[in-house]
Amino acid sequence: MDYVVALQFPGQGSQQVGMGQDLCDRSPAAAAVFNQADEILGFPLSRLCFEGPAEALGDTRNTQPAVLTANVAALRVLEERLGQPGRPAFVAGHSLGEFSALVAAGALEFEPALRLVHERGQLMHQAGQRDPGGMAAVIGLDAAQVESVCARVRESGGGYVGIACYNSPRQVVISGDEETLQIGMEALETEGARRVIRLAVSIASHSPLMAEAAAAFARLLGRIAIRRPEMPFVANVTACPLIDPDQIREALTRQLCLPIRWTESVRWMIHRGATRFVEAGPGDVLTGLLRRIDRGVERLTTAQAIAQEPGS
Repeated sequence: MDYVVALQFPGQGSQQVGMGQDLCDRSPAAAAVFNQADEILGFPLSRLCFEGPAEALGDTRNTQPAVLTANVAALRVLEERLGQPGRPAFVAGHSLGEFSALVAAGALEFEPALRLVHERGQLMHQAGQRDPGGMAAVIGLDAAQVESVCARVRESGGGYVGIACYNSPRQVVISGDEETLQIGMEALETEGARRVIRLAVSIASHSPLMAEAAAAFARLLGRIAIRRPEMPFVANVTACPLIDPDQIREALTRQLCLPIRWTESVRWMIHRGATRFVEAGPGDVLTGLLRRIDRGVERLTTAQAIAQEPGS
């Protein structure tokens, strides 16, 4: 059977101690990616990925380059294993994963991508220091219900809480300053959310609290060479492909402050013919979300894709 492949790249939250070790053990190409990352950054990122500690790996200043490196290592193994039959028709990445998707699309080289996300992590950490905030996953309510509650909380308190990620039809992530986020979480539980889970992050990603970081990041992006993608790159903030490098730069900047439209992005690819989604990176977060978005397409993690017969 011929498949139309979409590669999906996870972002922050997919990190886990040990990630990439098995790929490096089996593939010189994956090991080369980690070795290159260590050399570019000037510290042993590979050891942090393979051995931890988890607390250091979970610091956004480390997490962002670590996840990018693990994603690109997975990409190189998939390219080796699957060859031309596995070449994607579409690429997309969840938040931080967009940089991996651009590497896969030939729009961005690994070295500048790694330097960019390292700086991105620094800027977002600084933003969190200035304006402490956080994020929470909301399960069991639709997006309209969640946004209605968040709007009510914003109007009553003056702080910010709002949707940061449209992950699946019944799962969204909210983001906001510490006090308003907590009020929003309690209000959503009262509204009937099945679960409201505080995430292990101390920054309010994809919210107006990232405006200063976004402005600084835009200046960095202006100095980076970005080419036209070789296949459709489906951007988070548009939920449709972007081709022009300047539009890609703008989208990468805007996604720091705007919601991730993941459900729409996945549906766009499905409606254009994608039948097999491969998650290139650690874990299975996006594979799980895909199951909730559309059960009719094939879903593979990196390990499952590698285990298949080439071309199958």
